[in-house]
Amino acid sequence: MLEALYGWIRSISVYLVVTAAVMHAVAGKEYARYIRFFSGLVLILLLASPLLRLTGLWEEFGTLYRSMEYREQTEKIGQAARIYSEAESNGLLPDEYRTAPEEGEETEKSAGDVRIEVEEIRIGE
Repeated sequence: MLEALYGWIRSISVYLVVTAAVMHAVAGKEYARYIRFFSGLVLILLLASPLLRLTGLWEEFGTLYRSMEYREQTEKIGQAARIYSEAESNGLLPDEYRTAPEEGEETEKSAGDVRIEVEEIRIGE
């Protein structure tokens, strides 16, 4: 318990030192208020983290973040697939990237010959 309290106080103090250094390094005063606002929000999260951990909301926020990150990654993959299919349909892909053989062309392997081995699958770390 004391070790957790010590770590919490240490993280807050390191954050305050880094924030003070950034504030002194900022050239203009117009950016200082934005940095103060953002650093205040982060400080509130740091101060509330023990309470969030006790209530279980910390893991809930982590799950929410990971689900949003997953959604963004699937959108990027879908976007890449659309770009790939457009390039393939327009004949812009090199021969080694084509998925379907042209007429009369034989493939070296069929779909049944391809083998993928998976050692470990982890979901929701």
